[in-house]
Amino acid sequence: MGVKGKAALAIVVLFMFLGSLWLQGSLDYHWDSCLKNYKQLNKLYDLSNRSEGAWSEDGLPLGECHGQAFQVGKLLTHLLEAQTTTTNDVLMQPYLASWDELILFMEALGPMVGLISQEIDTKTSIIRQLALAELESPEAEVEAVGGRADPGALFSGGSAYLSVRSMIRTELGRGLVDFDRQNDSGCRTLLRLHRALLWLQLFLEKLGETPAEGRLKSPSELCRQAYHSTLAHHHTWFVRRAADLAFIAMPERGFFYRLMCVQNQAEASVVLSRVVRALGDVYDRTEVALEENHMLDLP
Repeated sequence: MGVKGKAALAIVVLFMFLGSLWLQGSLDYHWDSCLKNYKQLNKLYDLSNRSEGAWSEDGLPLGECHGQAFQVGKLLTHLLEAQTTTTNDVLMQPYLASWDELILFMEALGPMVGLISQEIDTKTSIIRQLALAELESPEAEVEAVGGRADPGALFSGGSAYLSVRSMIRTELGRGLVDFDRQNDSGCRTLLRLHRALLWLQLFLEKLGETPAEGRLKSPSELCRQAYHSTLAHHHTWFVRRAADLAFIAMPERGFFYRLMCVQNQAEASVVLSRVVRALGDVYDRTEVALEENHMLDLP
């Protein structure tokens, strides 16, 4: 079977088996979204679409990368902002904003990976809804707009969902975290995002590596390796097989260069090294907070 045949089979198998098991949630399949992502995948971007003067001395694009939704500069900014607390904590608003940018990144890779991004978007929405419900509770002392809690204060200084640690502390104190059964607590939802973040971190790290000799591995192969080192440990056999087939349809390196506004592997390595380092810092802080509260194995 050729690559195109395998890619077609991947779509069928993905729809059959990935379902609600990716990130142990439920994937909503919307054909309109698939078609939109397919068109986005096939849109050709000019390699010179980066802004003049938008590059720092080490090669990181700081300005807007024209012609696309995903902006690697914004991703890095959000990741760094998430770490600005004085303690070993992660601020929730920039953390979720980082995921918003990563979702755009995944959607740009086509309908297969776009389906995964839909599930991740559902997870980030759960935490935002929990923060909103907290603001609108009778006990909350927040500024109101039109008689309702101001959405701009979702993750303000007084919010229980200001940071990863404040959310953990609040939900544990209220008995909202179930260590035996699945529920939609912020902590369980965060754990699913946390696992997915490690997958993307490892994938981008591998994508930025330049071997001393030999060929560059395809993004499809690298993504598969990253997946089996991370998320695959939490998935069933059927989901693992479906994921393997899904990654076959991933674009080649040239597409990733355009997505990051770089022209070659050397430039990509510089950009990705900083992004991966920031992803790792956020991941490590979250890992420590979850581990300290025995939440790395929530059902």
